[in-house]
Amino acid sequence: MPIVDVSPGVSIAYECFGDPGDPPVLLVMGFGAQMIAWHEDFCRALAERGRFVIRYDNRDSGLSTRFDDRPVDISQFIAAVSSGDIPSALAMVPYGLQDMADDGLGLLAALGIERAHVVGASMGGMIAQTMAITQPERVLTLTSMMSSTGESEYGRPSPEAQAALFSPKPPDREGYIAAADRELVWASKRYGDPAAVRKLAADSYDRAYYPAGVGRQLGAMILSGSRADALRELRVPTLVIHGLDDTLIDVSGGQRTADLVPGAKLLLVPDMGHDRPRELWPVLIDAVGAHTS
Repeated sequence: MPIVDVSPGVSIAYECFGDPGDPPVLLVMGFGAQMIAWHEDFCRALAERGRFVIRYDNRDSGLSTRFDDRPVDISQFIAAVSSGDIPSALAMVPYGLQDMADDGLGLLAALGIERAHVVGASMGGMIAQTMAITQPERVLTLTSMMSSTGESEYGRPSPEAQAALFSPKPPDREGYIAAADRELVWASKRYGDPAAVRKLAADSYDRAYYPAGVGRQLGAMILSGSRADALRELRVPTLVIHGLDDTLIDVSGGQRTADLVPGAKLLLVPDMGHDRPRELWPVLIDAVGAHTS
């Protein structure tokens, strides 16, 4: 697995699919997930559409740089945010979404790619939006999938989904894999696949088990603030994709994103939750393929 330095002290692990001469598509993963959550078959199918596909591990996940010297206690962080003690919360977190966006753009630069189509899912959608907002000249098109705008009143999780997201997972491999079943609460109701969820958990555990990173990623996501004003000024061609079954980031997050970005296209996908079930890959790949043409 290639790893490249993207800035002083930060190295990013990545993998490419397809012909480097084809239009580049950067896939940005979400909170606590490794790049393998962009399934290899999904990446290859998109590459077969004539795209040079790049997936990568965000900082503090997978094989990319870990910020072990800045531990974040999630319960203390949430308590600080909930009480309105934002200065204390900010002091706990060593980086923000802008830093994570710079990682992705730094990866492109390291690969010699000046401009790319950027596709982000969940927190990855927030990172992708930040790339497009701060360096629009580097982003050919933006696809924001199952994401939101940073405004607290949009894209709120259901109580059940939020509880599952913040429930600690057992440290042993067997327990970790079994606990992945909790994620079915936000999976597509029609296509939710316990076997697929457990396999991804097993593969992720074996590749790079690292629960310490999620606290810092959570802090970066929560403290990023609203992107509403900046999205209103965005002039990058934008596609917003959201599942109608999403309980982790309510569909209002996608609708609000599309409402704010001038000229944005909105694709609401029936039977899709906060996941990308294989049965819906044709819909997603067709949409991304058309948007990045």
